[in-house]
Amino acid sequence: MPIDAVKALAALPRTGEISWSHKDVQLYHLGIGAGLPATDPGELRYTLESGLRVLPSFATVAGAGSPGVIGGLSMPGVDVDLARVLHGGQSVTLYRPLPAECAAAVTTSRIAAVHDKGEAAVLVMRTDVADADGPLWTDDAWIHVRGEGGWGGDRGPSVRREAPAGPPGRTVERPVREDQALLYRLSGDWNLLHADPGFARLAGFERPILHGLCTYGMTLKAVVDTLLGGDVTRARGYTARFTGVVYPGETLRIRMWHGGGGGGGNGDGEGDGNSGGGGGEVRVIVSVVERGDAPALAGTVVTRS
Repeated sequence: MPIDAVKALAALPRTGEISWSHKDVQLYHLGIGAGLPATDPGELRYTLESGLRVLPSFATVAGAGSPGVIGGLSMPGVDVDLARVLHGGQSVTLYRPLPAECAAAVTTSRIAAVHDKGEAAVLVMRTDVADADGPLWTDDAWIHVRGEGGWGGDRGPSVRREAPAGPPGRTVERPVREDQALLYRLSGDWNLLHADPGFARLAGFERPILHGLCTYGMTLKAVVDTLLGGDVTRARGYTARFTGVVYPGETLRIRMWHGGGGGGGNGDGEGDGNSGGGGGEVRVIVSVVERGDAPALAGTVVTRS
């Protein structure tokens, strides 16, 4: 069996060191669509080095990207065909606000779980990151390997959640620029699937697709700007499943359910405005407008303070 679950789970964690500067943060923010309009004070907090705030999703690219999917595929006990691999989802848990500059942080990565889903295996690649002041974040990348399940292992917990009840409290639309993937890949994901038309066609797509983690970042920014008053420190955790592709030039429809439950608002886009009062969760569904609300992200939850 190409995946030896016992060996993968028993492997010693791998450690490394990463660093980043305000330029890395600014580039990431531009890659997920920040800076429009360029003089908007709400956008300048993401793009101007003075007073720069860091979205928690930056953790997925800090130091040119945590081990994530590629790191998981190079762990002991894992030997699979890359053509069968899908990045199924991502979660980030923050322990404190991310600094705009970090001279040295230590990453510790391991396979935290191996699940047998029958038609596929799912690896959970967990990375803990800390600097001199203590823990910064933990992120999990869910790696689906098609055709590698069926050995009788633990199916693991279901990551699917029922769709939120009632109408969304807020709905916003965010355009994806034609050059979005070209800009986002400068933060560390150089997969040609997101840039080379010929490579994309070989992979079965009509043209290059947007990075799932770019959609992930754009969605978190929309939630922070819409419900959390632009305060990035109020987003303490974020998880999402990647359920469909997005092409540059399309439009994301981001529907949010917030507050104590139900519709989280009156359903007409007014809700509780930018206050997002209190803690709890924001539930989100993301779809593509131009393709009849084709799914992009599901099971999406922002934990807020």
